[in-house]
Amino acid sequence: MATLSLRNISKRFGDTKVIHDFSADVDNGEFLVLLGASGSGKSTLLRIIAGLTDPSSGDVIFDNLRVNRQSPRERGIAFVFQSYALYPHLTVRENIAFPLVLDKFKGWHHIPGISAVARRFFGANKDIQAKVDEVISMLDLDAYAKRKPGGLSGGQRQRVALARALIRNPSMFLLDEPLSNLDAKLRAELRGEIVRLHRSIGKTFVYVTHDQVEAMTMATQIVILHNGVVQQHATPQKIYNRPANTYVARFIGSPPMNLLNAVVKDGTPSIGVLRLEAYDGGRPESGQLTVGLRPEHLTVSADATGTGLPGTVRRVEDLGADTLIGVQPDAALELKLWELNQDELIWIRQEGQTRLFAGDPCTVEVDTRLASYFDSETGLNLAPADSSATGKLVSFS
Repeated sequence: MATLSLRNISKRFGDTKVIHDFSADVDNGEFLVLLGASGSGKSTLLRIIAGLTDPSSGDVIFDNLRVNRQSPRERGIAFVFQSYALYPHLTVRENIAFPLVLDKFKGWHHIPGISAVARRFFGANKDIQAKVDEVISMLDLDAYAKRKPGGLSGGQRQRVALARALIRNPSMFLLDEPLSNLDAKLRAELRGEIVRLHRSIGKTFVYVTHDQVEAMTMATQIVILHNGVVQQHATPQKIYNRPANTYVARFIGSPPMNLLNAVVKDGTPSIGVLRLEAYDGGRPESGQLTVGLRPEHLTVSADATGTGLPGTVRRVEDLGADTLIGVQPDAALELKLWELNQDELIWIRQEGQTRLFAGDPCTVEVDTRLASYFDSETGLNLAPADSSATGKLVSFS
């Protein structure tokens, strides 16, 4: 196993800086996910860790050893690419064995004609075959061992790519969006297999994805990148419950967190007619702050005269086990106080099904006990990352 430390990593391509002074520590056996939208720098960072790309500045450290000048082979890592990169003329067994066979090659073994003979000779080695058997069994590939990649499904090909990486017994696994070419069902299955593999072998995994579901369900630690800058580095639970800024709050979650602009007067925030108190975070005594509420922390009722925020149902998305309801707040609430998503709806996640329909008047009840509070100018969370600061809905004026 290996620890990984990144110290002030920056990367430029000409005048374009794609990674800005990135630093992180990854303990032995962690499953670190680099999460971000396209162009955020996550794949470039992974290639720097692997030694496929040199950083413009900064240090890559494995087990307290600076490895900036070491080749990928010298670093003892395994890289699983987005494309399967399997040899189409080799069987599953031969593809998996190939890294160990190649380790035995000398320079003259690569001469055309000799290479095929050498590959068959070294491939028959009992130790290599024993390791192939072990890995094939681990990833449940026994039934496909004699097939070639053209006879495999996408999920089976990706398992072969994982097996080929695993057989070299690397100190660290690097995976660059390995599930992006699969359909939803296969992605869910392979997510579980990769997590099981990580737990069984106990090695460090660094995984790149733009899919927040993969990040939240697989990672022990997540780094969220935006334009090459780290937005937050924490556990999935902390990122979801206590986002570091409004970018993370909107990036994580589907639907994302509702952000409501509140006016603060005499230390008490108000959202339209809604007043909040008992908030023990770092709120200003006056001015504005932004209140973040996850859709599951809101409820909606058909009673338009209730004690909550009045509005009109605009969208209803029935997902079976739960329902997403998009509500347009009443214009009397002064919409300029609200920072909503692009379609200007407040989203509520309701367990089960609803009797509400688009066009129905309704009331949104707000529970701010699990709210997040952000500075309206910087977007930063006003409470420390380990804070349990809460608010409480107390009255309407």
